[in-house]
Amino acid sequence: MNRIYLDWNATAPLRPEAREAMIAAMDLVGNPSSVHAEGRAAKSVVERARAQVAMAFGAEGADVVFVSGATEAAALACAGRGLLGADIEHDAVVAWIDPVLPVDTVGRVEVSAPDRTVLQAANSETGVVQDLPDGLAVVDATQVFGKLPVAFNWMGCQMALISAHKLGGPKGIGALVVRRGTDLAAQIRGGGQEMGRRSGTENVIGIAGFGAAAEAAARDLEAGVWDRVEKLRNILELSLEADAKETIFVGKSGRRLPNTSCLAIPGWKGETQVMQMDLAGFAVSAGSACSSGKVRASRVLRAMGYDEATASGAIRISLGPETTEADVMACAQAWLRLYHRFRARAA
Repeated sequence: MNRIYLDWNATAPLRPEAREAMIAAMDLVGNPSSVHAEGRAAKSVVERARAQVAMAFGAEGADVVFVSGATEAAALACAGRGLLGADIEHDAVVAWIDPVLPVDTVGRVEVSAPDRTVLQAANSETGVVQDLPDGLAVVDATQVFGKLPVAFNWMGCQMALISAHKLGGPKGIGALVVRRGTDLAAQIRGGGQEMGRRSGTENVIGIAGFGAAAEAAARDLEAGVWDRVEKLRNILELSLEADAKETIFVGKSGRRLPNTSCLAIPGWKGETQVMQMDLAGFAVSAGSACSSGKVRASRVLRAMGYDEATASGAIRISLGPETTEADVMACAQAWLRLYHRFRARAA
């Protein structure tokens, strides 16, 4: 069976540019903190990648602090600050905030105090894109980086979270981007690496892959690759809607990521759909993939006002630059076969 991968919001396949950069970095012997030639060679790889990420993210002049991923970046940015947010934020953010901000039925968050607020630029489950007010404490840019033309220096926020594996870099590396001059105490203490904000020997291999992936993602964005992906997403939704008119496309009336479709059929469990699609050869998801395989009613959809049956019956299909129209049509046909089987049994 030829499998079709449609879970790009969970993780993107490793880009060839990232693989090549990582293989080259594997041959480096030195510790980036060492002052000899070998150490300086490793340090130069780290600093080159830092510049690549800053350029791709429009963060020239900001501090790019490499960490193990967006989850660690969220902890570093949010812990102990008494920040506010909404219940549609990623679990890694909700863990550190008071999720009290109101959310409308499209998924937009009402922000009253930006300097005390964490806000995602786009939701990983629904793809809904937020209008970011100026002066936010923290922006979770994990899903928009590489998919939409955004820049840290335009956001007007204090800090932003980004992750390599969402844009074709390796897993286990991310960054907290910080406005220069911001006071930020380290949580992991020791040798004072990463400008004193995150101790520990740098993950040179992962960082090299992140830099190369960010640079390649910026080229794709400039070339209009995601415009093609958006057309495929729209073809998918039209195909499903034509034959399953009851399908709810969450957030469709608002601005969304170009690759994301969150669809729900009340009463048809999302976890069942995911398993059935998996057996049919398609990788899709129900909710965030960053919750240790747990599948439950979507907290995001519940916050948007959907009832339990709908929130439990949602799946996410997320496309990528390698997705073809044939992939999309095959997915639509497989899902519709399963949908008609579900309806026949429910009758």
